Amino acid sequence: MEGKRITDMLETEIPVVQAGIAGGVTTPELVAAVSEAGAFGTIGAGYMSAEDMKESIREVKKRTSKPFGVNLFVPEKPDTSPEDRERAAEALRPYREELGMEEAGAPEVTDVFLEQVEGVLSEKVPVVSFTFGIPPEEVIQSLKQAGMTVIGTATTVEEAVQNEEAGMDAVVAQGSEAGGHRGTFDTTFDKAMIGSMSLLPQISDHVSIPIIAAGGIMDRRGVDAAFVLGAEGVQLGTAFLTTRESGAQAVHKEAVLHAGEADTVVTKAFSGKPARGIENRFTREMEGRNVLGYPLQNALTKPIRKEAGRQQQADFLSLWSGQSPRLAREVTVAELIRSLVGPWE
Repeated sequence: MEGKRITDMLETEIPVVQAGIAGGVTTPELVAAVSEAGAFGTIGAGYMSAEDMKESIREVKKRTSKPFGVNLFVPEKPDTSPEDRERAAEALRPYREELGMEEAGAPEVTDVFLEQVEGVLSEKVPVVSFTFGIPPEEVIQSLKQAGMTVIGTATTVEEAVQNEEAGMDAVVAQGSEAGGHRGTFDTTFDKAMIGSMSLLPQISDHVSIPIIAAGGIMDRRGVDAAFVLGAEGVQLGTAFLTTRESGAQAVHKEAVLHAGEADTVVTKAFSGKPARGIENRFTREMEGRNVLGYPLQNALTKPIRKEAGRQQQADFLSLWSGQSPRLAREVTVAELIRSLVGPWE
């Protein structure tokens, strides 16, 4: 399997995509290094303002002339009462006090999605990918009319079919092994917990657009398996998180590098949306508590995570990781990509 359709679509030498991990991991240095190495770098712009995203795009362009992409979150609007918000803030009070933080204000979330879309159009980004749903038809058409490639995310066959019907050029098939948030949007999270070995061939049988496999892929064995199962490209997140160019916190990298396959849990505690990460004190103590829906819970815990990062306290950080942490290595991007693919003919 050569992945030619994906490499032609992304204008890369190697059918490997670096996942658009939001929250500061995908620095311009990381994204540019991936593209310079012949794979495809992605800015994780999910939590960025439109201006910050555009600045990041410009920084990547200064470092490489190779193509790269931007990943955007399709917005969600949870319905919560003032009482729910008060209870959620109160549940976090002990952690704020332990970190020496002031009282929490009301979580604020600004929908910047359309501004981000305008930003990628103005900056002429060649590829835009989406997570947490399918964007409005007019957004897809405006990007495609500008000559951009659009890529969706699916965690079930039905979601993949919907992505193809909406006009996506390719789809990321994201298995349950994936770290961080998954892109489930058409069913409940638990029903979409389908492993890559089951998900890939079933999606392959039901869509005609190229499939990019994601979830638990860390080395050449995972890459080869994905191609056998019907993928034409692969997307890796955790493997790039521990590279030297990654912007992940040092304690986050260390946690992944020293974790085993049974050390990850799926938790809503940090963001209000189920996400896979390494178990820590926060995930244990918040288990079963009521939390706000995404993105309100994410906004509420953001100051705690930021302060925990400043103090290098891993117990209060969202230590996102897929299910293959034993395969993580502290290497350069170029070393990782060479080990993943070798020569592609």
